[in-house]
Amino acid sequence: MAENQGSPPARPVRVLIAKPGLDGHDRGAKVMARALRDAGFEVIYTGLFQTPEMIAAAALQEDVDVVGLSILSGAHMVLFPRIIDALRARGIDDVLIVAGGTIPDDDIQPLLDLGVAAVFGPGTSLGEAARFIRDHAPVRHDVP
Repeated sequence: MAENQGSPPARPVRVLIAKPGLDGHDRGAKVMARALRDAGFEVIYTGLFQTPEMIAAAALQEDVDVVGLSILSGAHMVLFPRIIDALRARGIDDVLIVAGGTIPDDDIQPLLDLGVAAVFGPGTSLGEAARFIRDHAPVRHDVP
């Protein structure tokens, strides 16, 4: 049987799932993390009560392709800009940023304008979210 003579197989898309702020409800984040793992993604879950700086540091350390932010507390308009600024301050400007949780419709466009690629609200199918991430995650050319 001939070996694959092409380029090495690409690594799975690496997704960081983070729970910023004081939001103590993580069931949705855990369900999404499991669904993404089952869909072939490599998932890193940060746990609860993450600061923007902790999320950016984890994204850098884990060399992720996607940062998924899960929030139910209503603090997204305060925390998400700080997270994006913290990512940029570390030179992380090539990741896909997605959000999920209870985010009012009126806040979606301002978040998209900030650089969030998609907002997955209640009722979004896990398959739809996984497809969006797979279709939009940046292609990494620096993978050995």
